[in-house]
Amino acid sequence: MTWTESHTGAPAASTEYRQRLAARQQRAAALAGAERRIGTWRLAAFAAGLLVAWLAFGIGALAPAWLAAPLAAFAALVLAHTRVIPARRRADRAVQYYERGLARLDDRWAGSGATGERFADAAHPYAGDLDLFGRGSLFELLCTARTRAGEDTLAAWLCAPAAPDEIRARQAALAELRPRLDLREDLAMLGADVGAALHPEALMAWGAAPPWRHSLALRGAAAALVGVAGGSAVAWLSGWCGPAPLLAALLGEALLALPLRARVRAVVRDVELPGRDLRVLVDLLARIERESFTAPRLVAVRAALDTRGMPPSRRIAQLERLINLLDARRNQLFAALAPLLLWSTQLALAVEAWRAVSGPAVARWLAAVGEFEALSALATYAYERPDDPFPEIVESGPLFEAEAAGHPLLPPARCVCNDVRLAGDAAVLVVSGSNMSGKSTLLRTIGVNAVLAQAGAPVRARRLRLSPLAVGTSMRIADSLQAGTSRFYAEIQRLRQLVDLAHGPRPLLFLLDEILHGTNSHDRRLGAEAVVRGLLARGAVGLITTHDLSLASIADALAPRAANVHFEDHLEDGRMTFDYRMRPGVVQKSNALELMRAVGLEV
Repeated sequence: MTWTESHTGAPAASTEYRQRLAARQQRAAALAGAERRIGTWRLAAFAAGLLVAWLAFGIGALAPAWLAAPLAAFAALVLAHTRVIPARRRADRAVQYYERGLARLDDRWAGSGATGERFADAAHPYAGDLDLFGRGSLFELLCTARTRAGEDTLAAWLCAPAAPDEIRARQAALAELRPRLDLREDLAMLGADVGAALHPEALMAWGAAPPWRHSLALRGAAAALVGVAGGSAVAWLSGWCGPAPLLAALLGEALLALPLRARVRAVVRDVELPGRDLRVLVDLLARIERESFTAPRLVAVRAALDTRGMPPSRRIAQLERLINLLDARRNQLFAALAPLLLWSTQLALAVEAWRAVSGPAVARWLAAVGEFEALSALATYAYERPDDPFPEIVESGPLFEAEAAGHPLLPPARCVCNDVRLAGDAAVLVVSGSNMSGKSTLLRTIGVNAVLAQAGAPVRARRLRLSPLAVGTSMRIADSLQAGTSRFYAEIQRLRQLVDLAHGPRPLLFLLDEILHGTNSHDRRLGAEAVVRGLLARGAVGLITTHDLSLASIADALAPRAANVHFEDHLEDGRMTFDYRMRPGVVQKSNALELMRAVGLEV
């Protein structure tokens, strides 16, 4: 059965997305038109103001009071413009959100989203082989996070399996979030390029660092000196007194500020990186704070944002305002006045006072945001694939039992599904078959679905039951000129890693493609059998693929816990064709010579 025959729920998401896209495009076009019209009227009001000014002050034809009308009109149009522009940008982001959703449904998504390449780790036991990160990866398909905290959390879930109770809790959370399309649209509209701007690690480290503990008297003294200086300046300019009071106040400011200069600079420097682009975090927190949930995992995430007094969104907004005020000292018009107001000193004291109260909670807030965004991303995936079920997690194992399992990164029209069962009594499948017949894709199908299942996400299968499993693969092994290692040596190092992983608390699900391909057939068969036998002794289950039919004897040596299966090919009108169906037994033919002839080699 192909996935196309069973995947009947996708049109519902596609229809909803298309309807919403049309509505958002209409609104975006209307707002763009309004923006253009307001711009035109602003120009007209400005021109009218110039004309009235010339008539009033140039030739005296009008009273100067007539200038109030074009000035008022211009001010009103500027205000209207400041409201229309953000609304138009939000509408554009809504359009982009549904365009990307349709691209995922139409399998046009590769290369258009966050690829997660910064999470790639060559030493990870399965991430590289299963295409978790990079262009066209599982991460790119799944990730709709707006912050780096959300991306980090999603990547961590894909790279490490959760405990059974946590998996079930995430499944319940996804079931509740799945229909909340309005919520996900709102989150998507919160600013552009957020992930590249917000630095959660820096913000958490800054919040957790010890603050500058200063007395309220110091802040009061700074404010009082600025007030005295301002009052003295006004009195002097008004002729009420001489410059002496102002000079005394400025001297007091210098005596207060100079000893604190180094400390103030450190505070300003330390807050600049973590404090960048906090507005989207403020809006995201505020949007989550308005929601109520029933799923325990979502309730816990929401509870992490509950604090006494002011909610996190308003507290972060306070920090954002302080940092924006700090940035004002760079303004050329304000730079000369800032020292007289003890601008940096007063704001540095205010920032440190904020950190003393709210800094310890920053890590908790960001963790809650990251978890909510990761859950929202998986809920989007579940919404767009309503026929993909949540797997059943069983406590006893090892077990991986799938009906009609397919690869979620393959377009539905090209995805062929197969049944696979791995358990203690049927622990190993030795997969033989010709080139391009589907052996490696089968391994990745099993591995990716195991990763999705243990992250709490739906899987591409009619049904999947599995126990907690540690996934380990050996598929894309290559030699390394820099490390001075051959392909064979790199492979046996990976096999050593998987053997060590099999000693862990979870049974290992191993997926070995063309095992020990870099040595002779005799050593390969003996070595492969020894490795698999050792893994079985440690409670592992898995698959190995091979072109070398002598390795099919491994299943006989390990029977009844091992079995041979194969993929076939057919030659039709001089072309190789494959049905990608897994069949019992050992393949009886090879297509290597036919493929060589097909590309023009004389063999």
